[in-house]
Amino acid sequence: MPELPEVETVRRGLQPHMEGHVMARVEVNRPDLRWPFPPNMRDRLQGKTVTALRRRSKYILVDLDSAETLIIHLGMSGRMQIDEAPTAQFHHEPPVAQKHDHVVFHLQDGTRIAFNDARRFGVMDLTPTIEVENHWLLNKLGPEPLGNSFNAPYLVEALKKKASPIKTALLDQRVVSGLGNIYVCEVLFRTGISPKRKASNLSAARVASLVPAIRDVLEEAIESGGSSLRDHRQTNGELGYFQHNFTVYDREGAPCRNECGTNIFRVVQSGRSSFYCPKCQR
Repeated sequence: MPELPEVETVRRGLQPHMEGHVMARVEVNRPDLRWPFPPNMRDRLQGKTVTALRRRSKYILVDLDSAETLIIHLGMSGRMQIDEAPTAQFHHEPPVAQKHDHVVFHLQDGTRIAFNDARRFGVMDLTPTIEVENHWLLNKLGPEPLGNSFNAPYLVEALKKKASPIKTALLDQRVVSGLGNIYVCEVLFRTGISPKRKASNLSAARVASLVPAIRDVLEEAIESGGSSLRDHRQTNGELGYFQHNFTVYDREGAPCRNECGTNIFRVVQSGRSSFYCPKCQR
């Protein structure tokens, strides 16, 4: 499942092509993805101008001049594929429709943007822009980890009564939004905290150390275009490269990069694999 860096990478790729542009024609090629599309979605999108392209947690928010917002979740295999408008200098073959292009946005300048989702775990919904934060997909989300409201005092308070392991607590989208399994593993390694430690037993200083580590890991991943595991690609079709920088994730049995003489372990927590160094992380 794409995490915050992958979704932010997609948003940044889409922004110059969609923001300020008119969706002249919209194709809706099936009635649903994970859930049915909202009523009259094609007509509610067609002819509208995109006024802003935002991200909330793992969701892309497309604000329209109709005062509605299109909410997009990529699911497990969803991709936004951009085919740019042809130029006068070069001849371009028209893009070929793909089997899993379920929704296609044809912009007024000739750019074609397809939402392609082989597994159909993606989501699209429309809601009034003024009420988007109250939408049921978003209204229980915690603060953005790259935003000002996510800080040490907040996180200390949020975790002090959490009886769950710190790994599980950080994956709770009500505590902090957008974090997923990959980046929590990496953050805990950087801070020397075992994923098995009970969240409420961590000192305030150790909890505070998580905040800059979370920001650093996410920003580095965004700059690398995310992590290309399984299905994720950027809007231009390229792979992300942060997986080459993993220190613990998916490295079970490999030597710790701190050269401590210990191999990386894997344990299963809440149905997800946690990778860590038992010597460096306490």
